[in-house]
Amino acid sequence: MAKNLVIVESPAKAKTIGKYLGSDYVVEASIGHIMDLPKNDIGVELKHRTFEPTLIVSPGKEKVVDRLKKLAAKSDAVFLAPDPDREGEAIAAHLKFQLLPSVKDKSKVRRVTFNEITKKAVKAAFEHTRDVDENLVDAQQTRRVLDRLVGYQISPLLWDKVKRGLSAGRVQTVALRLIVEREAEINAFRPVEYWNIDAALSPGKGETEFTARMVGVNGEPIRVSNGVDADGKEQFLANSLPDKAAIDEVIGQLEKATWRVRSIEKRERRQNPKAPFTTSQLQQQAAGRLGFNVRRTMGVAQRLYEGIELGSEGTVGLITYMRTDSTRISPDAVAEIREWVGKKFGDKYLPETANTYKSKKDAQEAHEAIRPTSIALVPDQIRRYLSDEQYRLYKLIWERAVTSQMTPAVFDQTTVDIEAKAGKTAYDFRTTGSILKFDGFLRFEEETKKAKADRDAKAAAEEAKQRAQSADSEADEKDSTSEESSADRRLPDLTAEQALALSKLDPQQKFTQPPPRFNEASLVKALEEKGIGRPSTYASIINTIQERDYVKKISQKLVPTEMGTVVTTLLVKNFPYIFETGYTAQLESELDAVEEGTEKWTDLLKGFYGHFEKELKVAEQNMEDIKAMEVETDQICEKCGAPLYLKWGKFGSFYSCANFSNEKPMAISAAAWKKSEKDVLKKLGARFHHAELRISGTDPEGALRVVEVKDSKDRKELDAALRLAMTEWKKVSVEPHSCDFTKENFAAKPDLASPGSAEEQEEEFCDNCGRVMVLRNGPWGPFMACPGYNDDPPCKTIRKLTHKVQTKPPVQLDEPCPKCGKPLLQRDGQYGEFIACSGYPKCKYVKQELLDVPCPKCGGEIAVRKNRRGDTFYGCTRYPKCDFTSNQKLVNQTCPKCESAYLVELSNDKGTYLVCPNNREKLPKRRPRKGKGAAAEADESKLPPECGYEKKIGPPKPKEEPAELKKPDPDKTRPVVEAVA
Repeated sequence: MAKNLVIVESPAKAKTIGKYLGSDYVVEASIGHIMDLPKNDIGVELKHRTFEPTLIVSPGKEKVVDRLKKLAAKSDAVFLAPDPDREGEAIAAHLKFQLLPSVKDKSKVRRVTFNEITKKAVKAAFEHTRDVDENLVDAQQTRRVLDRLVGYQISPLLWDKVKRGLSAGRVQTVALRLIVEREAEINAFRPVEYWNIDAALSPGKGETEFTARMVGVNGEPIRVSNGVDADGKEQFLANSLPDKAAIDEVIGQLEKATWRVRSIEKRERRQNPKAPFTTSQLQQQAAGRLGFNVRRTMGVAQRLYEGIELGSEGTVGLITYMRTDSTRISPDAVAEIREWVGKKFGDKYLPETANTYKSKKDAQEAHEAIRPTSIALVPDQIRRYLSDEQYRLYKLIWERAVTSQMTPAVFDQTTVDIEAKAGKTAYDFRTTGSILKFDGFLRFEEETKKAKADRDAKAAAEEAKQRAQSADSEADEKDSTSEESSADRRLPDLTAEQALALSKLDPQQKFTQPPPRFNEASLVKALEEKGIGRPSTYASIINTIQERDYVKKISQKLVPTEMGTVVTTLLVKNFPYIFETGYTAQLESELDAVEEGTEKWTDLLKGFYGHFEKELKVAEQNMEDIKAMEVETDQICEKCGAPLYLKWGKFGSFYSCANFSNEKPMAISAAAWKKSEKDVLKKLGARFHHAELRISGTDPEGALRVVEVKDSKDRKELDAALRLAMTEWKKVSVEPHSCDFTKENFAAKPDLASPGSAEEQEEEFCDNCGRVMVLRNGPWGPFMACPGYNDDPPCKTIRKLTHKVQTKPPVQLDEPCPKCGKPLLQRDGQYGEFIACSGYPKCKYVKQELLDVPCPKCGGEIAVRKNRRGDTFYGCTRYPKCDFTSNQKLVNQTCPKCESAYLVELSNDKGTYLVCPNNREKLPKRRPRKGKGAAAEADESKLPPECGYEKKIGPPKPKEEPAELKKPDPDKTRPVVEAVA
């Protein structure tokens, strides 16, 4: 009997849903998208402006599609159940396109959506199936086409002008622009000095002291000018004085002033609970409270959504869909939360009517906010089934959903205005204190605070016992338990007109601080506020700009690399309309209109491409060629004293000597010189530019003669030298005297030596399930992999490791190069650190670890080497002329049996042995060689006689892990190669 086929994205989701549906349903996973635009072509029709995409089956998904087709042909009905968003709708549309020819009854291909993976929600969804929503598909397809048009038409420009392999993204570039512009603000920031005055006061001797701040003079507020804002409006620093002179004058008056309470205002202040989480709010709170980056947050949330095994209850989806910008939760969920709060805390914590929250105007209200699927699944009760990160994130979501339906917290707030009268001048001071009167929705936070305070008090008491009796320990103990360290500031009982005693004045010099760099959470907040991207895109935006090495994370802050700054500057300058933040936000609104069916997707693309095509033509002609950059600086070459020029290379900008040249010598014929001396001088100046020149030739006696010209720009010096040479010499030629001095432009790159940049490396987290990834070794070298590869269902997410784009600065050693005498440098390379000559590229010496055994093939030297997987092998230094290699270490001893010139060291489980290389039975079998030497090696008649010599010299050697695999470098973890659940 045929069964019903249900298709979801991931095996984890398939496993959970399969348990709910029973034996009449077969649940399979498409493992993400099955169709996409081709990689080797733009894949969008532009000639007739139809913008029709050319979709193909994604490489590697052919077997998945074939399997689904076979299952669909045998099934009564096919249900398409990817995630309930635009991307999920597009996956459903592609599945329908591929499977429809195989299905007997075309009307039985239906779309199923559910916001939570629970038995009730899944059953209800299958009772209300629908067709694929073409508007949602068009919106997703339009976004994909927009990104393809930008990426495939701007990236070649960057290859030509900056560096091959760079790429541009429609939304990612705007996000990068925010980071680069913030960095420019920080660099341009000029601090403003200002002073505050705090007064320590008390009602009388022995009574509680409190602190008040000076806020005005004679009723007029004091303030310091702080420039203008973006709109040109003047800004001020409140409650501040400008300099030390003003402070000294005021303090002199305050020390002889009389102090009194002018007025007291008491009022009740309410703090309302916050709405349930949207995607951006969850990412921000997880970063601030749990220390999760965006990728980790979404990976863990995905696992909670798809389902966790809860003992006898089976697999349960713990949260609703985690990509949403709505704050709405269903009436059933509200009722469940209110019932739980009433039973747990009582009616005083329950508002009379349910709390409702406003979403932003363009939110997709069809979705719910992120909430637990069941409030009965209390985090602490199911903790044993969750990993640490799953528990912490689930608790954050659960508590936010519960507190959203609780009463406000109530504070008693007291504001005291104080007057310090000195002659005719009255100085105004103010202090504010508040006490928590009713905790309300802060009930969870207060319990957390109390638990933390208890732990801190115990730790402080234990520390105090261990310390010697001293004033320092006494002060530390007082600070840890004082009321001032708590969230509430308590004030003594005061009355109007009450006299006060001054204990001390505390003038504080301060300077304004530059705007902070973005971290992942604050960047998500900025993107959301500006309307750039949508909940499902925030994580990919932030990951992409880091994977492209446009941004580096230092101390959790996003710092633009030099490459990121250069690319952003070029794109914003040449595409001012396309990469403008307002236009990018407008496109998001238009995509929403396509989803709602109020705008045609082709109209949106025509409007976009009209602007884009114009800017593209201008950029092709006018974009600055960074590769050819050559800017004279005021810095001097350390070798020859010539000026340094700023140039662009493989790893960004660097300084190069003005006398550097790779031009070949230029022969000067007597005929050309006689015809036009000016033309010869002009050609020399154009060819050698600013280099120091060397004019050489042979005199009548055949001896070589040379004349140095310090600067080819000096026509008089060059003309005089050439006149002399052309009159008296033969075979005259001019060549540049090249100076190879260079140095990196570290000022333009993130400071890799700054505090925090060399801190403990971040762990990498799986995009799919959020678990900590581990470093593995494969046929193509080391790679990051999810530890859930053998789980049921498996998680096969991997990330490849690539070469760093921005390397650490080289370190000069005291040791000279044995070839040229220049100092050696310790450099950071793709396979770790190595030592090489500072005279590179003229001197290519690289220090190697050599064995005291001559090469058996050519008599050269044998060096210790490593392959790209980190495995050690031994090879001849004359490679490629000599291709001798060995996986075993060579030992300079003669075989006592067959007189082989060397032995090899072999280690196994039984011990370490010296083995004759002709002992072919003992040595590991080698794979047959390919190429010219294969036939000769295969001819056993040419091999030396078999020898059975072996000698045990020690116990088995411990298997050492390659150094590169002990600590993965997060800077080398880059694009996702494969990400399947």
